[in-house]
Order: sequence, then C-alpha cells, then structure tokens
Amino acid sequence: MLSALEYNRRVALNPQLADLVRRHLLAENAQDLPGTLATLHPECRFEDLATGQVWDGHDGAAAHYRQWWTTFDVEVKRGPTQTSAWTDGDGYIGEATWHGKHVGPFLGIAPTGRPIVQPFVVVLAFKDGLMLSERFHYDLGSLLRQIGDETIPALGGLRYRQAA
Repeated sequence: MLSALEYNRRVALNPQLADLVRRHLLAENAQDLPGTLATLHPECRFEDLATGQVWDGHDGAAAHYRQWWTTFDVEVKRGPTQTSAWTDGDGYIGEATWHGKHVGPFLGIAPTGRPIVQPFVVVLAFKDGLMLSERFHYDLGSLLRQIGDETIPALGGLRYRQAA
C-alpha cells in the first residue's frame, strides 16, 4: 500500500492530465460551461452516487453542471487536510468540498438561501487526454440537514436516475 505522500507524487507521472484537472476545476468554479465541456470526452459520464443520477455525453454533463450551479451556486475547494491521488492507469481520486448556497429547488425542497459546506470524494477516469468519467460520493443526509430538511426524499422518480 502506498503512503499518501507516494500517492500525491504520482501527479508528476502525467502532467498533462494534472493540467486538465486544474483547467476543468477553474472552468467549473467560474461556471464557464463551454470551458468545462472542453475538458470532457464526448462519451463522458457523470454519476452522483448519493442520488443515483447519471448523465451521459456533453448534453448530460451540461445538465449536471446546470443543476448544481442553479441549485447551490457551488464552488469546489480543497481543504488543507483533504488529499488526492493518482492511481495506476491514470485514474484520479480526490477529496474536496462544495461551498455554496441553496438558491434553487433540490429534490423537491424549495430554496432556503442557507449556506452549504459539503465534503465529497470524486473518482475521475480519462480517455484521449480528456475527462471520461466523474463519480462523486457525498453524504446526502448531511447536505439535506444543511439546507434545513431532515427527510431524505424518495429518489425513484428523479430525472436522470438509474437503478443502483
């Protein structure tokens, strides 16, 4: 098993992909949809493991980003204790935190204006020098409590949801 330090050293193994991730994050945080989509492979897939939603291709990715931007006006930041690692085969696993405010409906919950600070883990895969997939894991219950709702709603009818 590699130590965290050894994992983080792997970033130097593929500087082009490391630069791609940086450019992607800058575009995402600027809510620059064309810039964000430019970092994604045409066959990209986004999976929200907390809600079970899945988005495919650039149209799906655009829907995913619009959902998060219009629901939480979110920005991604890495905290000082959060880590990331490059895996064999140029995969990437990283911890980060969404910072934002609940400004649009989320899972049937009306906007509350409450701030959110939501840690998550993301797993990235790449193809042809672009991001192929993004799988993100977070605590849905924690997010709901932050916006003032204790109930986890039924997710079966959620748009883009696929059975787990």
